[in-house]
Amino acid sequence: MGQKDPTLRIIWKQARIPVVYRQARPKPILVRLPFSPDNYSWLRGNHHHRPKWDRQHKCWETPAAWFDDLIRRVLNRYRQVYVIQVHREQQKCAPACWNAKGFHCECSCMGVRHGTGDPGGNWHAVSENFAFQWGPRQYACRLIVARGDD
Repeated sequence: MGQKDPTLRIIWKQARIPVVYRQARPKPILVRLPFSPDNYSWLRGNHHHRPKWDRQHKCWETPAAWFDDLIRRVLNRYRQVYVIQVHREQQKCAPACWNAKGFHCECSCMGVRHGTGDPGGNWHAVSENFAFQWGPRQYACRLIVARGDD
């Protein structure tokens, strides 16, 4: 992570805001939380699987299937979270993103319009899933902040 973008490494190493690093499947999600003695039990929650401590990266590993639930729970507890995940530079946004449920977003908006409904403006929808894949996959980061009604 972060070989091409040193900002990702800086975000990963800071300790104030939680970071969820969604690696390519089937690798686990890496989670860095501000220190709290209950991090293990809180992170596990009601899940059957147990989070695993990764000594090398100083973070927790969780199953990839926990992603949406984990983001919701982190937002509820900490009110904000950095999400580092795969992003395609040339991919375009589409109604599939605007109407999405959950937090997984790989289009070029990096989640800015994700789940917001019709964003208005000069967008012309060609189809529900209109997207280009010109650029290579790379990791990018976005900060998600809980809304006041969450």
